[in-house]
Amino acid sequence: MTVPDSNPDPGPDAAEPPEAGGGGGGRGAPSEWLIYRGTGEPHPGISALPKPPPWRDFDGAPLVEPGPGTDSASTRRLGAYRHMAALHRPSGEELEIINAALYLRRPLLVTGSPGTGKSTLAHAVAYELGLGRVLRWPIVSRSTLVDDGLYRYDAIARLQDTQIAASSRAAGTGPVSVPGGIGSYIRLGPLGTALLPTAGPRVLLVDELDKSDIDLPNDLLNVLEEGEFEIPELQRLAEREPEVDVLTDDGAKVTIRDGRVRCRAFPFVVLTSNGERDFPAPLLRRCIHLELGQPDHERLATVVRAHLGEELARVGDDLVLRFLERSRSELLATDQLLNAIYLTHHAAPPTRNRLADMLIQRLDRPR
Repeated sequence: MTVPDSNPDPGPDAAEPPEAGGGGGGRGAPSEWLIYRGTGEPHPGISALPKPPPWRDFDGAPLVEPGPGTDSASTRRLGAYRHMAALHRPSGEELEIINAALYLRRPLLVTGSPGTGKSTLAHAVAYELGLGRVLRWPIVSRSTLVDDGLYRYDAIARLQDTQIAASSRAAGTGPVSVPGGIGSYIRLGPLGTALLPTAGPRVLLVDELDKSDIDLPNDLLNVLEEGEFEIPELQRLAEREPEVDVLTDDGAKVTIRDGRVRCRAFPFVVLTSNGERDFPAPLLRRCIHLELGQPDHERLATVVRAHLGEELARVGDDLVLRFLERSRSELLATDQLLNAIYLTHHAAPPTRNRLADMLIQRLDRPR
């Protein structure tokens, strides 16, 4: 569904930056410029986001309806995040890097060890700024740009329906044509949906990009730079059928004109990586890079309290200390610690220690 094309500029009254709730700016710079504050509390700060730089200004039209609100996946992640935000705020440097990606309309490449909150960051930004459901694209070795990211065209289903309709027509028992048209067999993927022309940005999480085939990072370059893509199956029919309704990743219907999708507000794209591979320089220069280091004791204890409560955090503090000591020389994941504290709460020594060692195993090879 399209909505009337209008100027998304909030006007002069909304141009004043919101008062930042902490986080701090670098080298004495005021923090009022921060749009995302890392507080875990929703606010309308996105309305104060300035217009993009000229080289990141897009003009997709007509505008479509914004995506749906927060879904169950975000709710599950954010329950603990809101508690954690109240106890431990992101560092000033982290906030500045995240906001730089928002201002510059550039993808945010978030790297770090497993369990450091890379994926949760996308949900946190979407929740705090009221940007709706996070579009998630989990990457595996077989993921491709078109079929998994942009759109999927089910040519086999269309052929089968055509054959069934032809058989029914010959027998005089069915419709004369395939119902629904080509749009019934096309569904936009998470990246394709994020690039629809909406008044405000969507949030797209491209999770674990380092697990992709070697070509996928390069395949992403043009789409992330141009903010648009084409659907050849629809372009071939454009003269006869210039407007086609297709499904989005949200399950809604939108109208595609002339087989081309171009964004209006560039989405907030979070690319996560566990550091299993290096990315090509052309991709890196198009991204803002945020490295999430290993958490210290305070932050790790805050994560445990947020997920498991005060009592388990207190009795599991010795495991937190052991986890931190081991993480100096071993690759470990925070969710291993959470599993160990939750399970060993029901066991007594020495069983407790054995269970903890069983669950917290190094993820890298011994040096």
